[in-house]
Amino acid sequence: MNPLLPPEPMTRKEQYEQLIPQIAALIKGEKNLVGILANVSAALHDTFPERFFWAGFYLQQDKDRLRLGPFQGSVACYTIPYGKGVCGKAWEEGHTLIVPDVDDFPGHIACSSLSRSEIVIPMYDSAHTFRGVLDIDSTRPGDFNETDKEELEHIVGLLMKETESLFRFFR
Repeated sequence: MNPLLPPEPMTRKEQYEQLIPQIAALIKGEKNLVGILANVSAALHDTFPERFFWAGFYLQQDKDRLRLGPFQGSVACYTIPYGKGVCGKAWEEGHTLIVPDVDDFPGHIACSSLSRSEIVIPMYDSAHTFRGVLDIDSTRPGDFNETDKEELEHIVGLLMKETESLFRFFR
């Protein structure tokens, strides 16, 4: 490796491999749920600034609606109904959704015209109680793939394991 040359760019997988231990250390033992979610949003947004235009959380605080939680990026919608938009549909279907082109997604909720593709990961606790979603938007079409899905699901798993008891008090 020549110290005069810039480092080789990391692959997506390598970026996640560096990020996941950082997130694990960041949230370990912390009891401030809003702070945890804010810092995880910031870590995701800062790790992938060229890709993640918006990274944040929508949390279930009502029976049929998600409410905006901590995020990094431009302004966002305050509420998303169950089954509506990518976030509401991921909640309804109970699994991660990758949308290569938001214009092709029926019922897409356009909080920002800059969003071109999106990935949404539902968050469940150990009793399989739905708590919210991790929502990430990109300005580039087709920007999310199976690596993003697997690694972001891993991050949500770590997050839910560490914060499960905190969600009981968040309503």
